[in-house]
Amino acid sequence: MLDLIKKSCVVLVAASAVVLVGCSQPAGPHLNPLSEEAQALLAKKGMRQDQPIFVRVFKEESELEVWKAKDDGKFYHFKTYPVCNWSGKLGPKLKVGDKQAPEGFYRVSARQMNPASSYHLSFNMGFPNAYDRANERTGKHLMIHGNCKSMGCYAMTDALMEEIYILARESFKGGQESFEVHAYPFRMTSKNLNRHKRNKWTPFWREIKKGYDHFQKVKQPPPVKVCERRYLVNVAFVDGEDEVDPAGSCPTYQRLPTRAIPPPPMMQEANKKKRQMQQAAVGSADQASAEAAAESATMGFGSTFRFTPRKPSVAGYAFRLNSTLGGR
Repeated sequence: MLDLIKKSCVVLVAASAVVLVGCSQPAGPHLNPLSEEAQALLAKKGMRQDQPIFVRVFKEESELEVWKAKDDGKFYHFKTYPVCNWSGKLGPKLKVGDKQAPEGFYRVSARQMNPASSYHLSFNMGFPNAYDRANERTGKHLMIHGNCKSMGCYAMTDALMEEIYILARESFKGGQESFEVHAYPFRMTSKNLNRHKRNKWTPFWREIKKGYDHFQKVKQPPPVKVCERRYLVNVAFVDGEDEVDPAGSCPTYQRLPTRAIPPPPMMQEANKKKRQMQQAAVGSADQASAEAAAESATMGFGSTFRFTPRKPSVAGYAFRLNSTLGGR
């Protein structure tokens, strides 16, 4: 009887140990905090984790850039990551099985994030987009992921993919609805384009170079339309149409001026409040007092006019996982 009791105690202790170990295990890399090194770099560059991001990928250089938006509405370079592997050659993806990594303009929403990826962590680039579909290009599950193995995707090391994934996660938590990924064959300088002038894809590259040039100049991704099976960069349709047939005729459009967009609404409101307080204070005090009063008035908007969109609830956020992303 005593031996039976001892054996029971051993089993209970072992079971308890299993439970404790299970409780101490991390819930998954997608829930990890940003590394201390990355947080320090953000602070050094005057950036916050919850600010919007923008991603650019360059095949020939095997580099992926992450840019962060600041309160003036422009994006500033945060970090350049080496791409561990990409498959195929220079040129866009055309069909399922060609093992080509996409080129063009893509958009990633929270539902395209995959924390249960077979390749550590991943997000779906959004291929095929409207341009790809209009040109009858086929493929699915084209990702940026970890594991350093590629069959048509851009593969990072697990550690770097984790950092990129967390930056995207925090931008969604901060209110960004989606972020853009611009994928290029190489850095779209005139010199590089001239090196590849005999390539059959040069006309396509000249088309997407307009997006590269726009961002280089104003540090904001340009609006992109698709009609007549081609990209239109930095244009607006005259009649106000937003959704058009990507394969159909282009409505009348006009080129937009290549200049920075206005500051975000919150910053505009803060500046307006500041001017009003300065005018009111000037009548009763000197300029120094006016500036102090104005500075106090803007504190509710964040001391540096931060982006302050309404954040989704934890339950509503729940990361809006897309269970259909399984394989990648």
